[in-house]
Amino acid sequence: MDIEIKLTSIHSALAIVAGAISFLLSTGAISALGKNEFLAVLSGLLILYLTGQLSERIFGKEEVGGMKGWLWSGILPFFFVWVIVWVLFYNMY
Repeated sequence: MDIEIKLTSIHSALAIVAGAISFLLSTGAISALGKNEFLAVLSGLLILYLTGQLSERIFGKEEVGGMKGWLWSGILPFFFVWVIVWVLFYNMY
């Protein structure tokens, strides 16, 4: 399997998790934190950063392709899947 496909798959899978966590934080489902959209966005960005670091450790910096490779195969798929999952969960709420 190509490295870009693996990178996109990892980021998309963890974006689903980030979308669910963002939904929980933005609706107040975690009662100790209340309704907090700032924490929802911050948690998604933190998961994105950790996913990028994990990908670089698994595949190596050279294989990922630096910032350009991470942007097209990691950040953009993560962002779109994260926002779509968050909005779908929020609309079902």
